[in-house]
Amino acid sequence: MADEQVLKLLEQIRDLQKQHLANYHEALQNQREAIANQKNAIRRSRIVLLVIGLIVVALYLYPAYLWTMFSGFRCLFRR
Repeated sequence: MADEQVLKLLEQIRDLQKQHLANYHEALQNQREAIANQKNAIRRSRIVLLVIGLIVVALYLYPAYLWTMFSGFRCLFRR
C-alpha cells in the first residue's frame, strides 16, 4: 500500500514538473515577444522623432529663407 502511494506521489511530482517546464517555456516565449515589440516601438519612435525634427527645422528655416530672399529683393528695388 505504501509503495503505491509513493508511486502516485512521484507521478504527481513528475507531472507538476512537466507542467512547470511547459509554463516556463511559455513565459520565455512571451518575454521574447515583449522584447521584439519593444524594439519595434523604439524603431517607430525614432522615425517619428526624426520626422518631427525635420518638420520643426523646415518650419524654422522656411521663414528664414523667405525673409532672406525678400530682403535681397528689397535691396535690389532700392538701387
